[in-house]
Amino acid sequence: MASNEATKKVDVARGAARGPANTPPARPATPAKVPQKRVTPGEFFSQVRDEARKVTWPSRRETTITTIMVFVMVVVTSLFFTVVDQALRFVVGLVLGL
Repeated sequence: MASNEATKKVDVARGAARGPANTPPARPATPAKVPQKRVTPGEFFSQVRDEARKVTWPSRRETTITTIMVFVMVVVTSLFFTVVDQALRFVVGLVLGL
């Protein structure tokens, strides 16, 4: 936007385009959603079976080791929170004089 008459004259001299020539380019239209093909229950279960075959299942040994690690982490975590709880109980007892 011009702020005064002198600037307007300079803009005209430069040939500054105004109006519809400065409109931004149109945005591309979003593609319409293509309706998905309906699948019968038999086809669905067939696809599920095919996908389940692609899964890499853990061995019995991997499952056992993972289960043991979960139990170890539960014990470690419970000991940690027990210690923190007792320390906080002691500090609160000192502060409140209980």
